[in-house]
Amino acid sequence: MTASASPSESEPKPVSLHLENSADAAEGRRVTIVIPTFNEAANIPELLSRISAAVPPGQEFSVLFVDDSTDNTPEAIEKEAVRLPIEVRVHHRADPVGGLGGAVMEGIALSVSPWIVVMDADLQHPPTLLPELIAKGEETGAELVIASRYTGGGDHSGLGTRYRVLVSGFSTSVAKALFPKVLRDVTDPMSGYFAIGRDVVSRAQGTGAVRPLGYKILLELIVRSRPRSVTEVAYDFGVRYAGESKSTVREGLRFLRHLLRLRTSGMPTRALAVGAIGLSGFLPNLAVLWALTHRTGLHYAAAEVMANQVGVLWNFVLIDRVLYRGRKHMGPRARLLSFIALANADL
Repeated sequence: MTASASPSESEPKPVSLHLENSADAAEGRRVTIVIPTFNEAANIPELLSRISAAVPPGQEFSVLFVDDSTDNTPEAIEKEAVRLPIEVRVHHRADPVGGLGGAVMEGIALSVSPWIVVMDADLQHPPTLLPELIAKGEETGAELVIASRYTGGGDHSGLGTRYRVLVSGFSTSVAKALFPKVLRDVTDPMSGYFAIGRDVVSRAQGTGAVRPLGYKILLELIVRSRPRSVTEVAYDFGVRYAGESKSTVREGLRFLRHLLRLRTSGMPTRALAVGAIGLSGFLPNLAVLWALTHRTGLHYAAAEVMANQVGVLWNFVLIDRVLYRGRKHMGPRARLLSFIALANADL
């Protein structure tokens, strides 16, 4: 196999999903586990060993790696696959367009199973949860089952640093603020571990070309497909087994850019401005959080609450004084209190 360059950072291109006629798909499998990889050779033996131990033997599950690696990850997969009782395939992308999200969509396009599970290769997503995700979907009739770090019993300590915890929480809050209706019952729209019905993916394609960019694909699938029923399974987000995290500041910026594009598609100018103002509130939030924790020694939890209120006030001033100037049906105090109450409704 020819080694590819690092994942492309070009503008997202639409992905056409020909789900019905995948030539090399695993026929007869109930579940296809799609795992995008980029230089994860050190994780492959342990990952496949745990998957094999977690899933029932026979024709139920198959594993499909979609690989963008520049190391020997494909060879590591092929070496381990021959000794396992489950089917394992690897699809190496010559042109890794769309980063991790693009890899996931290509993997979905190569799958014909009724259920598709998406998970990472670094073992932060526990393979032991695989049967439960599918069972939960079939028992409840849900079209999407999300492994959540934030629902009851879940844990996100595997994120490690406070900075990553903050970024994850901020990304989740922004996504829920921009898509309040469709994410009403979703606690972890940034999850990279989920089971989705194949029909849902077909609907996502039908509402417009899916344009994956970066490492967060679940949100786009939810927004474009509007699954009729969503449920969640709590899990503990683990520590990376080996290798280096692909979550970088650059990836975060790509995600924010994509999030704004997803929200503003077909929306009027005023809605675009609201979204931009909402994102700008991240700057004073971080500045105040840093000052309170590093300069005053205030506990992180208390500092985060106070910093959030500064961000809320920032957003209120810009929206009220700039965007909606002259359209005030309440007094300034009532407008401010209403805005604060709405902004803190999910705390």
